[in-house]
Amino acid sequence: MRLVFAGTPEPAVPSLRALLAADRHEVVAVITRPDAPAGRGRRVVRSPVGALADEHGIEVLTPEKAGDPVFLERLTEIAPDACPVVAYGALLPQTALDVPRFGWVNLHFSLLPAWRGAAPVQAALRAGDEFTGASTFRIVRELDAGPVFGVVTERVADTDTAGSLLERLAGSGADLLVSTMDGIEDGTLRPVEQAGEDVSYAPKITVEDARVSFTAPATAVDRLIRAVTPEPGAWAEFRGERLKLGPVARVSESEVDFEPLAPGELLVQRKRVLAGTATTAVRLGDVQAQGKKRMAATDWARGTRIDQGERLS
Repeated sequence: MRLVFAGTPEPAVPSLRALLAADRHEVVAVITRPDAPAGRGRRVVRSPVGALADEHGIEVLTPEKAGDPVFLERLTEIAPDACPVVAYGALLPQTALDVPRFGWVNLHFSLLPAWRGAAPVQAALRAGDEFTGASTFRIVRELDAGPVFGVVTERVADTDTAGSLLERLAGSGADLLVSTMDGIEDGTLRPVEQAGEDVSYAPKITVEDARVSFTAPATAVDRLIRAVTPEPGAWAEFRGERLKLGPVARVSESEVDFEPLAPGELLVQRKRVLAGTATTAVRLGDVQAQGKKRMAATDWARGTRIDQGERLS
């Protein structure tokens, strides 16, 4: 099939690579978000998907909006059979959805109808899901509500962050997307409507959402931090300034050799730094103070000279 691939960030790259390597399909163009400032120097750069397309000499379309008449005219001229989509990052109007004869097929990183929306991996981690996965479905106007072609499942590890889990799903999801394109071309794959029950939503995570409340149980603190690692990154306040927090470890009862800590209260020991929660304490991992490099919590505490009773808030 003639394909126009739509995607923007790094997790979409494995899918584009897989489709480029597929003998049965031809990626004739790529749609991605416009070049944007990135990094400390705020230099304008191509998206990861756009950069890969450039390497392969593929036409790159970067409409500000997918309803732009010039873009729609060019898409119609290209006449794709289908448009596979992975984390494109923009709404698709019906005028765009109507162009490919087999429609737009999205790879979404959840087991639909669970966690429709922008941040399904983060939501699964924060909820403590034991399993998650990826789904391919035909895009319709309603958010992530189209009929499903196929799924892959993935067990969530206790140490998974959003970054590590998304990396695995991006790989297995790429294979799923290629097999979905194969099945659509063969006519052997028919999408199944999503169940009306068990629908859940995963809105975009903001920086404020990533603020850690140590008045929550240790389990919730652990899940939240892993869910927002690496982006937007967990944080709390210490001495009135923001302190970024890497993943923590829950402290078992057998490890407790101290009086119970109040929520957020810090305890510096020789080989670890602990913080109280509503239940048991957690051991801090890496931290990053404002204007400083990321470092082990023990190194940070040694240089900061934490007083007894000081807290993260």
